[in-house]
Amino acid sequence: MSFLVLLLAILVEKFSSVRQRLQCDGGWLRELHKLESSPKLANKPWWVLAVLILFPVLVLALLLWVLEPVAYGLLVLPVHLLVLIYSLGRGDLLEGLGPMRDAWRRADLQASVHVAERDIGVRADSGEQLLEKVQSHLLWQAYQSFFAVIFWYFLLGPVAALSYRLLALAVEHGKNPQLVERAQQLRHAFDWLPVRLLAASFAFMGNFAAVTRVMLHELLSWDISAEQLINKAGCAAAEIPPPQVGPQGVASLDTLWALLLRSAVLWYTGFAVWTLLF
Repeated sequence: MSFLVLLLAILVEKFSSVRQRLQCDGGWLRELHKLESSPKLANKPWWVLAVLILFPVLVLALLLWVLEPVAYGLLVLPVHLLVLIYSLGRGDLLEGLGPMRDAWRRADLQASVHVAERDIGVRADSGEQLLEKVQSHLLWQAYQSFFAVIFWYFLLGPVAALSYRLLALAVEHGKNPQLVERAQQLRHAFDWLPVRLLAASFAFMGNFAAVTRVMLHELLSWDISAEQLINKAGCAAAEIPPPQVGPQGVASLDTLWALLLRSAVLWYTGFAVWTLLF
């Protein structure tokens, strides 16, 4: 059923606006800010994370357990689909990059810096640095919005996928430094395996030798962040040249996106083969 849900999620994403309506985080974020600012819980970040993450996933696990024997398990399918769609990243990655791409194509560095900060939260002191940061942003957002979620969904189901997204929301929107640090630690553990599998996919879909050189010393390292690793592996696999102003710079983003698409096809192929064999 997992592979069917993954296929349905792609169709829903492409041909409907369910994702935008479903991904409403307002209530959860209000509870996050309320609990992390509470005098009783301000110094107890693990308790806050337990309430905001462990409790919802336990409720989901209980719901799935109750629905499993009903109607031959058919009621579980829509729950899986809705949870998976909710667990995907927020916003449209390509749409967010559109204004920056247009400004960069015109070689308008000042406008590029402005729209990149406004639309995707990327700040840079120079045009060359901006393009490198946008490339990193593209790779990281694609990974954390899609690849990490579908990996954990396929491996452990909707409970793991939801856990990953709630951790990501805590990291991105938390205001209590202790809570954000604990959430980052847990998310780092979640990212360790899938980010390396995606880097390996980049090697097969791009320059294998270049990615191998990058990953040789980082493959088993716990210290390197998922964002750093995926950026190094992606740029090496796609053979991204030094930053260039104009259409050549935009072409580097297209090259990275094509690499991500090929890797997504590879992952879905792997999921399909695993489903057929096991």
